[in-house]
Amino acid sequence: MNRPTWDEYFMEITELVSRRSTCLRRKVGAVIVQDKRILTTGYNGAPKGLPHCLEIGCLREIKKVASGERQELCRGLHAEQNAIVQAALHGLSIKGSILYCTTQPCVTCAKMIINSGIKKIIYKEKYPDDLARKMLKEAGVVENQYE
Repeated sequence: MNRPTWDEYFMEITELVSRRSTCLRRKVGAVIVQDKRILTTGYNGAPKGLPHCLEIGCLREIKKVASGERQELCRGLHAEQNAIVQAALHGLSIKGSILYCTTQPCVTCAKMIINSGIKKIIYKEKYPDDLARKMLKEAGVVENQYE
């Protein structure tokens, strides 16, 4: 019997969650877990009730903006942001939790992760943001790349 480890289990769920993404450039999924229990999930996409990039196009793509730059032009929230917002919306504390994510967090997400009390991040794909990694390390948030 090939029973998955907890990390395998939650990482596979992040892959499923990422399939809900409406981003045309990168599909990202996130799962926040505490005591082996899923608290929230999130994927990248436009705020609730607003048109998605799938429907109206991607301004960053039209302007040929490189990955990791000019995030303010994107109408979508990142998967990590949506997972943290869902916890706040439903009154769930995520202090001391683990964030599983298909992609390593950017600096904006890193700041939210630090302030929300998440203590560990397990991600699959690297993201080119040295400041995010530096700030997470300074804050004592453990990052592990899943292989």
